[in-house]
Formats: sequence, structure tokens, C-alpha cells
Amino acid sequence: MNAEIIMTLYVFILAIFVGFELISKVPPTLHTPLMSGSNAISGVTILGALVVAGHESTWGDLSSWLGLAAVFFAGLNVFGGYVVTDRMLQMFKKKENKPEKN
Repeated sequence: MNAEIIMTLYVFILAIFVGFELISKVPPTLHTPLMSGSNAISGVTILGALVVAGHESTWGDLSSWLGLAAVFFAGLNVFGGYVVTDRMLQMFKKKENKPEKN
């Protein structure tokens, strides 16, 4: 294995560990607001994934497919985050009183 692959795997494994530790420490009451805030980060992820998908590499088509998968999953994350945020905001809206029908 060359040094680039080893370093890439090292960063990937470290990111998994740090992400798991951070997410497990978030209390349930803060989960939805933090998910809403992470949509901007997912937007940056989409840009990075687009760069990877269009980049020529020594790995051939694998990097293009991984980039495409990253674009897809980051897009799902952004869309899901906005859906959850909208649902959360709906909970805090005042309910309108409907006139009773007799």
C-alpha cells in the first residue's frame, strides 16, 4: 500500500471515531437544532463530492462512483435536514382557532 492510501484510511477511521463520540454526547433536546445547523456543512460536502466525482485519479472509475455516491448521500442529508427543520418549526407555530359549525 502506498502512503496516500494509508493516510486516507487513517483520516477516515479517525473521522468515524470523532463523529461517533460527538453524536453520542448530544442530548436529545439539541439533536434537531444541531441537525438543522449541519445543513450548511452538508452543502460544503456536496461541493467536495462534486470535485471528487469529476477528478481524474489513479483509482480510475472508483473515485467517480464514490464521488457520485457522496453527492447522493449528502443531498439526502440536506433534504432530510430541511424536512426535519420544517417539521420542528411547525410544532412551535400557534394553532388557529377554527370557528365551530352548528
